[in-house]
Amino acid sequence: MSNHPSDLLNIEAQFTDDELAVRDRVAEFVARRIRPNIAEWFDNAVLPTELLPEMAELGLFGMHLQGYGCAGRSAVDYGLAMQEMEAGDAGLRTVVSVQGSLAMSAIYKNGSESQKQEWLPKMASGEVIGCFGLTEPSAGSDPSAMETRARKVGGEWILNGSKRWIGLASIAGVAIIWAKASREDLGMEDDGREGDVVRGFIVPTSTPGFEATPITQKLSMRASLQCTVEMTDVRLPDDALLPKNPGLRGPFACLSEARYGIVWGSMGSARDALEAAMSYADERLQFGKPLSSYQLTQKKLVDMALELNKGQLVALRLGRAKDEGTLENHMISVGKLNNARSAIQICREARTIFGGNGINGDYSPLRHANNLESVRTYEGTDEVHTLILGQKLTGQNAFR
Repeated sequence: MSNHPSDLLNIEAQFTDDELAVRDRVAEFVARRIRPNIAEWFDNAVLPTELLPEMAELGLFGMHLQGYGCAGRSAVDYGLAMQEMEAGDAGLRTVVSVQGSLAMSAIYKNGSESQKQEWLPKMASGEVIGCFGLTEPSAGSDPSAMETRARKVGGEWILNGSKRWIGLASIAGVAIIWAKASREDLGMEDDGREGDVVRGFIVPTSTPGFEATPITQKLSMRASLQCTVEMTDVRLPDDALLPKNPGLRGPFACLSEARYGIVWGSMGSARDALEAAMSYADERLQFGKPLSSYQLTQKKLVDMALELNKGQLVALRLGRAKDEGTLENHMISVGKLNNARSAIQICREARTIFGGNGINGDYSPLRHANNLESVRTYEGTDEVHTLILGQKLTGQNAFR
């Protein structure tokens, strides 16, 4: 039988002992280090940076990457870890995603061997924290509209521009910045194409002209860190350029990794909210009986559990396909759209079982629901993933 009372299908039986051991190690960390403190961190809008070395020691940074000091775990291992991390808090799961799925994956997938050797071991160990600068104040869902530019002057690259909602930027030691560069500056052969090309650059954040400012007054993801980044004549050596995968396929490959983690992570928020509601309903008396004895409460719990279990099966299907090498990009959109949308509905419904107590930080569902407002938005909004799937079904591109 499953360790979780919400697991109506005994989904746990589908995992190996090794996969469950990974899950349990992360769950123990969450229970010991996150749950006792998360309400205070969220209330005070504090990212507990003291946890970052412990996350690195657990092997969470670049967990799914092979070599360079990374754990080299499977996609399912990684997914289970992300489900447990987000059962603690989505903001803290996002730390792992920004570091590993975005910043480290950018170097791993697009960098030279020397770039990988220089940066990935230090990032896997937590010695260096990374960030990933793609989104801009006026370019979110359409990154091709970015205005950040890189110019080649005297053998150096000079970056100018702004980025917005960049996780960990103010504490990062290195930033992966995506910018447009001319074909001439890139030394590209004349292939008849016109226009600038999006390229990635490794930017040490100590470089003069790089400034990251935390975004305040957030109503979501309060126990995490997102920043505005301004770059003014940031000078970089020629080898700061990531040499592989020119164009948007470079950052999009990293976004796919982050979206995959969200498929699992959002189910962590949903499971924690549901099981908190189940526990509360057993203990809370109304009209002389526990809430769990009433038909309306049971209907809520059943509906939530069904959506949770379906979302967990979607995550498992994607994880197995990823490990087999058969995962297609549209499948990730299925998981991200369905699971983030279902999770926020579960958390909102779970909150109702707590009545007025549900708005207090002592209970997790509303905190999870607030965080999921961000989860539904980043790494592709519901609308973006709907259009990706619409194109898959019809063959028609409806983005423009």
